[in-house]
Amino acid sequence: MDLNLKGKVALVTGGARDVGREISLALAGEGAMVAVNYRNSAEEAQAVVDEIAARGGRAKAYKADVADLAEVKTMVDAVAADFGGLDIVVNNAGLAIRQKFTDSTQKEWKSQIDTCLYGAIHLAHAAVPYLEKSGNGRLIAVVGDSSRVGESGLAIVAAARAGVIALMKSLARELGRSGVTANTISLGLIETAHDKSWVEANRDKLTKFYPLRRLGQPEDIAPTVALLASPKGSWITGQVVSISGGFCMV
Repeated sequence: MDLNLKGKVALVTGGARDVGREISLALAGEGAMVAVNYRNSAEEAQAVVDEIAARGGRAKAYKADVADLAEVKTMVDAVAADFGGLDIVVNNAGLAIRQKFTDSTQKEWKSQIDTCLYGAIHLAHAAVPYLEKSGNGRLIAVVGDSSRVGESGLAIVAAARAGVIALMKSLARELGRSGVTANTISLGLIETAHDKSWVEANRDKLTKFYPLRRLGQPEDIAPTVALLASPKGSWITGQVVSISGGFCMV
């Protein structure tokens, strides 16, 4: 399917690895110019940029911590200056610390809330003026299904990302008159290098929660993000789209 993203400028936070990497590659594959954000993964981000370039696309890596409003604003302004605007923003950066709630500390609460909730607020606040100027801007957030149904060991990040869903619904109402859509992608458990050992130790137990009897892969997510980012998604806004193998059917 040709999603007609040629000439569009996309920014993907956490775009260097796993789900973010696949989203960056998918948007570039549909013709978008892609800004690949990273915080610590400079080599991985450059590898994504190089892969896009090798396929004939255009991309550039940008370092910024989404928890820092000043860094986010500087990054967004730089992306718009470098590429001549900003049309698509994918808020994919996140931080989840899996632990018993009563064992968690205030420092751990703050780091997750700052990255997941404030990160989404910072990114939207910096990017919305550009998206409105675009005329058909796309704002997409990526969260986990724990934000909708709760999950043992993930209370803080679930609460933070539930706030992201509310933010996106509110922005959908506020920005619709400018042609900007705002949607959320809600994920089941995705296999990544970050929690590989935990997944392997619990695979049989985990897959029983999924009607499709498998966990998600990073490449399962990108096609839906690309659709929402495209003109074909122009009448979809304020929605939470679950890509979870049936884990959450709310």
